[in-house]
Amino acid sequence: MSTLTTGPDRSPAPVAADALDALRDQVAGPVLDGTTAEADAEAATFNVAVVHRPAVVVGATSAQDVAATVRWAAAHGLSVAAQATGHGPVHPVDGVLVTTRRMSAVVVDPQERTATFDAGTRWSDVLERSAPYGLAPLVGSSSGVGAVGYTLGGGMGLLARRHGFAADHVRSLQIVTADGVVRHVDADNEPDLFWAVRGGKGNFGVVTSMTVDLFPVATLWGGPVFYAADDARAVLHAFRTWSAALPDEATASVALMRFPPIEEVPEPLRGRFAVHLRYAHCGDPIEAERVLAPMLEVAAPVMSLLGPIPATGTDVVHQDPKDPMPVHEGSRLLAELPEEAVDLLLAVAGPQHDLPVPMVELRLMGGALARQAAVPNAVAGRGAAYCLFAIGVLAPGLEDVTPAVVSGITTAMSAWGTEETLVNFLGGADATPQGVQRAWAPAARERLLAVKQAYDPANLFRHGHALR
Repeated sequence: MSTLTTGPDRSPAPVAADALDALRDQVAGPVLDGTTAEADAEAATFNVAVVHRPAVVVGATSAQDVAATVRWAAAHGLSVAAQATGHGPVHPVDGVLVTTRRMSAVVVDPQERTATFDAGTRWSDVLERSAPYGLAPLVGSSSGVGAVGYTLGGGMGLLARRHGFAADHVRSLQIVTADGVVRHVDADNEPDLFWAVRGGKGNFGVVTSMTVDLFPVATLWGGPVFYAADDARAVLHAFRTWSAALPDEATASVALMRFPPIEEVPEPLRGRFAVHLRYAHCGDPIEAERVLAPMLEVAAPVMSLLGPIPATGTDVVHQDPKDPMPVHEGSRLLAELPEEAVDLLLAVAGPQHDLPVPMVELRLMGGALARQAAVPNAVAGRGAAYCLFAIGVLAPGLEDVTPAVVSGITTAMSAWGTEETLVNFLGGADATPQGVQRAWAPAARERLLAVKQAYDPANLFRHGHALR
């Protein structure tokens, strides 16, 4: 598959060899000239449509490496961005890129029911360490993503309606701010920064470790259910009424899927359009089956994988792609999902269309997601009922077509949209500073900007979901 670049394809300005050597003397991990093939490999992203063009790439091994890099970048007039697993980039980085995947330590405290993990940790690492104690974190739809970045943007996973956003359950974090200082931040230490980072992503520094709550969940009950294209209208309308009455223990979404004709896709779905119901229940299994039963009576599934799900096996529910690919994303939060909204979504994204959009998802919100955290944070979108999310493929020749199609789908639903946005679902085309600022209500936005000015007045951290 061809690699595409979003944004200007800038060649990094050369950095003097002696300046790089000075940085190497301060950092234990690799320090790479951004013009080299080695740097390209280090900076590679999961969304290969985003190709970084950094001046320098630093493979950090510790908070001290990050702090030294930030001080060096500031002294040389270069911006800084961090990347763990490569799942979250929205724009190319042209300053100093700090990769954190070498920082992956996880410590579980079963008595306190917490996990402390480093900046490059994937959720799969946390799940494996916590599962022996019958505990689980608030993991998302894919265990392969970076736990820190996911949490800083809110984090809405399979336990979200029962427990809220992942950011709601951060006890403390360690962050390197623009002055190169390693800070321990929690509800009592620098509370404004603690509020802003949880929901404000990477605008305030590089988070090098985090301590989060774990929950007594050994297994869930649920899985994926797939319906044929002919049943799309019946299934989506049934989902609209069924999901609105779900208990907080149940998490659900429904997606219009266009599967490629490849060997990896199961034969009943290969090369076909299907409706994918995603369901997970963290309560009694008998009750979980009873709650799902109405959806199984709407139409005969063409395939399903329902049953007990171990905490380490939650990827089965959404079955997100595991291989890098070039994509374009778009989203919109919906205040409601009336009958006419479902009809319009089917009109613009239903099986009658041949679209370069493999997934259009409606994810149920509400429950604990609607409540502010015990220690308030900057996560937006708590008033939404559903999250609409669309992913398009940026295949060669579709560089202009795919963004237009994705935008058309999300814009069509604007009549039922809210003013706020989930930052983790804010795709590259919408992740301009103006678009990012609109993600929050005015009062929260002003507070975020004030914290930004206090901790990063020179706007050193201006990549990704940038406030400025």
